[in-house]
Amino acid sequence: MSTGDRVAPVRWGFLGAGSVARRGLAPAVHSCPEAELVAVASRDVGRAEALEPRGRCYGSYAQLLADPLVEAVYISLPNDAHLPATLAALEAGKHVLTEKPLGRTAEEVRQMVDAARRTRLLLVEASWYRWHPRTRRVEALLAAGALGPLTRVDAGFTFRGVPAGDYRWDPDHGGGALYDVGCYAASALLVSTGWPVLTPQVTTAAARWAPSGVDLGVTARLQAGEVTLRLTAGIAEPARQWWTVTARRGSLALPETPFTAWNGQATSLLLVSGREVHVEDFAACDPYRLMVTEVSRAIRGQPAYLVAPERSREVAGLLDTIRGRIGGLV
Repeated sequence: MSTGDRVAPVRWGFLGAGSVARRGLAPAVHSCPEAELVAVASRDVGRAEALEPRGRCYGSYAQLLADPLVEAVYISLPNDAHLPATLAALEAGKHVLTEKPLGRTAEEVRQMVDAARRTRLLLVEASWYRWHPRTRRVEALLAAGALGPLTRVDAGFTFRGVPAGDYRWDPDHGGGALYDVGCYAASALLVSTGWPVLTPQVTTAAARWAPSGVDLGVTARLQAGEVTLRLTAGIAEPARQWWTVTARRGSLALPETPFTAWNGQATSLLLVSGREVHVEDFAACDPYRLMVTEVSRAIRGQPAYLVAPERSREVAGLLDTIRGRIGGLV
């Protein structure tokens, strides 16, 4: 697969050509030396062609999965399609990067993980903020116990403006705030607490519901040992994002868009210890490209940073726990 010291780029195919694929993943793959976009499948072939793959455009997902040129697949479909599309891609011999949330339930993620192990293929959730250098710095600081024992973690993501007719208004397609943006907040809580062995217990939870049956907004308070966790998610509220960690020896906060910092946006990390305040600055970057680069390197057997699917299963389990309290379709 290589000529001299040069490793051949991974040949990617996309299932779906929606806004995330168009604005985020396709530009990332096109700009990444380790990756090449060779095929796109969409019900609207024109949308597939707009992503400018170097190979074929298909009107059928099955046709793309049968393309021998495709080595890895990025799945950008409605949430209810993640499980069948991921299983089909793995059975077709393709490595898989599936859009967040990887699965609607921990059981769905378990089925995907089992299939990836059986086929010996890579499975990664495209929770792209996890590849941002600031996020990785937070994870490293907390894993090292830099703030001492934690006492409280708050994470939230709200916005408004989901277009009419979008699948996020449909509970049968895995719509609603908890799946769409609650997965960011849930993963932040688990990153902060070091992925506890014991599942956090929900003490209170509430939701607002749309006439269609999806959750417009969710708030939950949880307890993980001595640590209080608060999660907020909303798709019909003013745009806000936050992630703060309070501990016995200090605190940290991500002041600017902790979950969607992207091209052209410099960010910072605020660390407080006693009376000392320390600010770490991070240059603007493209976490989509960082994600594609690392996943492609892993596919080629090179050292790479990945979000393990077992962690995605823990996030799904936390969302299961909250949904069990608020009700609604799964």
